[in-house]
Amino acid sequence: MKFAPLTALAAVAALALPAQAFDLQDMSDAERDAFRAEIRTYLLENPEVIMEAVAVLEQRQAEEQARGDSDMIKAHAGALFDDGHSWVGGNPDGDITLVEFMDYRCGYCKRAFPEVESLIEADGNIRLIVKEFPILGEQSVLASRFAIATQQVAGDDAYKQVHDALMTFRGDISQPALDRLAEGFGLDAGAITAQMDSDAVTEVITKNRELGQRLNITGTPSFVMEDQMLRGYVPLDAMQQIADDIRG
Repeated sequence: MKFAPLTALAAVAALALPAQAFDLQDMSDAERDAFRAEIRTYLLENPEVIMEAVAVLEQRQAEEQARGDSDMIKAHAGALFDDGHSWVGGNPDGDITLVEFMDYRCGYCKRAFPEVESLIEADGNIRLIVKEFPILGEQSVLASRFAIATQQVAGDDAYKQVHDALMTFRGDISQPALDRLAEGFGLDAGAITAQMDSDAVTEVITKNRELGQRLNITGTPSFVMEDQMLRGYVPLDAMQQIADDIRG
């Protein structure tokens, strides 16, 4: 953590004094040195003041970030909550919508997966939207293309089966492995494979990436819960608390 230099702290202190009582420009070199010495002595004797100031600054920055995120979410609400191509689960009539940007090769996404599932099941009133957001290399793209193609060829239920399987998959993702996965669910692997390189699949990934860029999403998992952006892994208890706070 970086702290402000003493000159900056002196300037802040000056704000508490009447204008006529304090003007650095009007000080002589000796007066300026004496003032800086007093500031230094005070801070050394009361170092907790620095931590208090830093805490206030961090709180203000967090609030500013939250307002900026809320404005971005409102500006892109249609693409977030009703894009016409993302899989929708949970309670379709839930009072809270949770959007997850995920990557099948992301360790934290895999860690979050069972907790998101538990949240949706335990709460019972959350609508979940999954955004395929492959950013971790060729295997991520291959897995997302497969999942999206499955949805387009075989529907939402088949997508959910494949999505869950890929979230718990261990090892390298290859086309033969994906074919075996499809066959294991009784799906038409040939039809899904043929769809994977289609313009329709590419369009979904492109739109999700463009949306992520507009929302300043650079990593996975990233969540949007109503008007709040949750960047990174969030434990189950914390996500439930956020949902409770939103409901008031």
